[in-house]
Amino acid sequence: MGKVVLVVDDSESILEVVSFTLENNGFDVLKAKDGKDALKYFDGANIDLLLTDLHMPVMNGIELIKEVRAMPEYKHIPILFLTTETQMTKKIEAKKAGATGWLIKPFNAEKLITTIKKVLR
Repeated sequence: MGKVVLVVDDSESILEVVSFTLENNGFDVLKAKDGKDALKYFDGANIDLLLTDLHMPVMNGIELIKEVRAMPEYKHIPILFLTTETQMTKKIEAKKAGATGWLIKPFNAEKLITTIKKVLR
């Protein structure tokens, strides 16, 4: 079994492209359409990395990160943002919430895989 990555994005096309890229590189993928939907996976299940969008309905990426970081069993998992947002204030807010890193959409598949492998070491 490969490393488990939870991908959270309200765009179905992004969700599918990212999932496809990860699965083709040996990762097991869980998918959620927003932060609230993603929380159902944090029930003691093995999740090696959270890859989340920032702007989503119901619960955004920063709110999701804060929720995950508050859970003792998940407070140390790597969390990457995959977003169109480039504002430094948002990056700082995400870092304060507990984000490990930041990737900009549209993403480069090679860079995505390289970054994920780096944070999973």
